Amino acid sequence: MTADKALELLFYTLPAIITALIAYYFFNMHTKNEEGRRRYLIHKEAQKNALPLRLQAYERLTLFLERITPSRLLIRIAPQSSNKHDYEEYLIAQIEQEYEHNLSQQIYVSSESWDIITTAKNATIQLIRKSNMSEKVENANKLREVILTDLFDKQSPSSVGIAYLKNEVSGLWQE
Repeated sequence: MTADKALELLFYTLPAIITALIAYYFFNMHTKNEEGRRRYLIHKEAQKNALPLRLQAYERLTLFLERITPSRLLIRIAPQSSNKHDYEEYLIAQIEQEYEHNLSQQIYVSSESWDIITTAKNATIQLIRKSNMSEKVENANKLREVILTDLFDKQSPSSVGIAYLKNEVSGLWQE
């Protein structure tokens, strides 16, 4: 008779156990779904808030590259004397100052973009230094002329950087 009672008890508790397992499964699934939904909403909100900051960083870095484009740099910064070495150092100091002013923007752009920005800056400085070593350069005005002449048949480092930034910004819309 105890076996009958155990069997009867099993028949009464088995539906309750099955119901409890099913309820636990659905409750657990619902909790995970809600957690995923909350995480998605938080991520979406964070992206919405970060996008204007990222776009502003791309704008500032594009402006930086435009400002250090040799043709624009030479128009904006005239020599203060005829000494070519003083002018070279002054141009490089202006580029470095612009770069340092925009250092904080690197947290909003990809590391590849920042590397391109740094490479464009360094290449522009090298272009100025190389032009100053030319035997044709006797004074600051001749240095300006040689730098501009060197760029006639090739792209400036800044234009390569700007093209890369434009491409990366267009990729922001696919995220």
